[in-house]
Amino acid sequence: MTYRVDILPSARRELAALPLKDRTRVDKRILSLGENPRPVGSKKLTGEDDLYRLRVGDYRVIYQVQDKVLLVLVVKIGNRREVYRKR
Repeated sequence: MTYRVDILPSARRELAALPLKDRTRVDKRILSLGENPRPVGSKKLTGEDDLYRLRVGDYRVIYQVQDKVLLVLVVKIGNRREVYRKR
């Protein structure tokens, strides 16, 4: 059962701003979420509904899993120091 992986436009801009080497690593991990939306190392964020965190080096991918429609929605991508801050 494969999930469709979508990236919000704001997260797409954050991904494009990463250095090429890091962008490639992060992009590869995001695409792998289609096969396994809750891989080893991912954690559910406390206090948030259906949000998960995936570590990729110094970067974090915040995403939502919608099991009913088989969708993984990437919400935010950023450096580990800044990704959890509210806007």
